[in-house]
Amino acid sequence: MSSENRHPFLDGLSKHRGAPPTVVVIFGASGDLTKRKLVPAIYNLGLDNLLPSDFFLIGFGRKPIPNDEFRQLAHDSLVEFSRRDLDEKIWKRLEANTCYVDGPYDDSAGYKKLKDQIDSYEKEVGRDLQVMFYISTPPSVFTAVVSELGACGLASRNIGTPLASKVVVEKPFGKDLESARALNATINQHFEENQIYRIDHYLGKETVQDLLVQRFANSIFEPLWNRNFVECVQITVSEDLGVGSRGGYYDQSGALRDMIQNHTMQLLSLTAMEPPVSLDPESIRDEKVKLLKAIQPLELSSPKGDVVRARYGEGLIDGNKVPAYMEESGIPEDSSTETYAALRLSINNWRWEGVPFYLRSGKRMARRVSEIAIQFKTPPGILFSSSNVFDLSPNTMVIQIQPDEGVSLVMNSKIPGLETRTQPVRMNFRYKTTYGSNTPEAYERLILDAMIGDSTLFIRGDETEASWKIVTPILEFWKSCGNQCMAEYQSGSWGPLEADQLAWENNHHWRKPGP
Repeated sequence: MSSENRHPFLDGLSKHRGAPPTVVVIFGASGDLTKRKLVPAIYNLGLDNLLPSDFFLIGFGRKPIPNDEFRQLAHDSLVEFSRRDLDEKIWKRLEANTCYVDGPYDDSAGYKKLKDQIDSYEKEVGRDLQVMFYISTPPSVFTAVVSELGACGLASRNIGTPLASKVVVEKPFGKDLESARALNATINQHFEENQIYRIDHYLGKETVQDLLVQRFANSIFEPLWNRNFVECVQITVSEDLGVGSRGGYYDQSGALRDMIQNHTMQLLSLTAMEPPVSLDPESIRDEKVKLLKAIQPLELSSPKGDVVRARYGEGLIDGNKVPAYMEESGIPEDSSTETYAALRLSINNWRWEGVPFYLRSGKRMARRVSEIAIQFKTPPGILFSSSNVFDLSPNTMVIQIQPDEGVSLVMNSKIPGLETRTQPVRMNFRYKTTYGSNTPEAYERLILDAMIGDSTLFIRGDETEASWKIVTPILEFWKSCGNQCMAEYQSGSWGPLEADQLAWENNHHWRKPGP
């Protein structure tokens, strides 16, 4: 192969912006997330020449797996789940630096083997390596993993230097405010806050990252982003799938914990936060925390409360009949778990006083979509006030996060002809159309940022607690109610009538997201 055609990663070179030599250790290496997302993300970073020249991957799990078998499993996951075809030359380079260590998560013996493996890599390359621990295990063993990393000294490796150990933590980070505080206390016993990367993959999506650019780099939007011009904001995170085979697991969580507390609150904070003083990670995260702390306590018990919960009944999805939640496998007869949650929030600050924020998330809804819709106030009804003559819609900016990433703007336009008739029209920008469809997946960006120490897209400990402080009173209230006030919605719909009433009370209507 000629030198100009040879991929630089094959020569152990890297053009990346400062990623140090790194060992990534994945706890829960035989799990579904590792197979579907983590290994493909690391491979695609290698394919793009974004891994450091000395890069090593160690899988850690309870199940004994020979190195060759683990490498074959990783290879197979790339064939099935990588967004790009497998380049065997790049894979061979990664494969040579991939191994597996087994051991119980709460036994020091496995961590001793892990430490020895890391030491052997350092002897091989002749220099210190940064170690990044990716905890992709069930929440029940998180505390054990963190404690053992601290006990064996792996958590404090190279502390105070650019090669200090890092730990990446998957959600859920706690199940309420008390457990989140306890987890923060545990992890802070062994890791400094600047070593901790609490991950929410939504923050790695291109459109979420683009939200700051849309807000602060466009003079046509930035002056309007306040109570003087915004009528309301709606954030929708919906799925058309049911709980499937995960019924028993999901019933311990529910829509509020599973989607609202993390993904949806993250979208809210980026949408509504004040401009940070810089793009420095801590400046951005400071403003997100301030925003969450400015959310007013919710009214829970009155007939016109700020929260709605529901679960799906029978219905049609893509023309096929699907069962109700209570008929799904693994759901207990006395379940009081919601599959849909809607919140109406008020933000007590100068920018957003009087502007309602509507959040909703649910399963078995009309379609899979995640979007942020900023509805602007309508102009005075003087020229086009005759509703039976003019078809007008509020100007709305829609930031669509999935499945078709992009931004659209709803405007009103005159219909061609001799009469003055109007019609709402949509101006669309789509990432696929402009930039092509093969954009990096969220985990690629997040793993790369964690390696180089950029915490912008990760969640700080106080931010996690601020979010749980909003959600926990709702969970406690619902628990006290049992199945009372549990609404139902038809599968394939946009949710229950009770959620519509949240918006109607302010003369608003939920959007019906469309392509």
